[in-house]
Amino acid sequence: MDYTKYQYLTFEYPSDGVLLITINRPEVLNATNNRLHWELSTVWLDVDKDDDCRIAVITGAGKAFSAGGDLDMVIGQVGDFKQIAAIAKEAADLVYNIVNCEKPVVSAINGVAVGAGLAAALMADISVIAEDARLTDGHLRLGVGAGDHAAIIWPILCGMAKAKYYLMTAEFINGVEAERIGLVSMCKPRDEVLPAALEIAAKLAAGPQHALRWTKRSLNHWVRNAGPIFEASLGFEMLNFFDDDVLEGAKAIKEKRAPVFPSTQKSS
Repeated sequence: MDYTKYQYLTFEYPSDGVLLITINRPEVLNATNNRLHWELSTVWLDVDKDDDCRIAVITGAGKAFSAGGDLDMVIGQVGDFKQIAAIAKEAADLVYNIVNCEKPVVSAINGVAVGAGLAAALMADISVIAEDARLTDGHLRLGVGAGDHAAIIWPILCGMAKAKYYLMTAEFINGVEAERIGLVSMCKPRDEVLPAALEIAAKLAAGPQHALRWTKRSLNHWVRNAGPIFEASLGFEMLNFFDDDVLEGAKAIKEKRAPVFPSTQKSS
């Protein structure tokens, strides 16, 4: 498989049958720009076709997994129907391509995870997170609905009560709490995260592959059944990009201050 078309993802085989994918924009904490967003949505199709890969592991370079979307990218798509439609397709592809990839995916969440990176981390079949890593869906901080992946997977992973609380408040969750509520599979000290993920992947790679893949396919029908919920959430998220709240949300995040969303202000 030729992975040279990927600019911000790197690939290596640390053991037989295990493909390690690293999100590689460490200078910006692996934040997703337009190109990386596309790469994260597309790579699973190539993983599926890669005869050398039985298990994929995804992690981030440096001290972050992925620190969310590049704010300039976010601001640039506000009100632009064609760009919003393209981003919506990629967001759907990211979720569905991981779900439908027959190869199991393990995420090694080595640091902060937000936005499209978090979608890849939590849509993985098995997730290992650092104790001090912090994650948040974060959409409400920006002023848009929680559409990327949250509605399709959070209620399944951690239950509706916790999903509603964390998605509506956009509070950060550390690795210990994420494991406690069932949002991730396993929590480890930071320096043990990638080794643990690779050990799990090696164990899976040595297992009965048809049985493993069919188990993934069967379990993911729970996720597929939530497809209409996901499609609705994604549509509502994209609709928010025609609202003034998102501009204020992005500006507030850039300026590191509390937002004053126009939708909270009384009309004169």
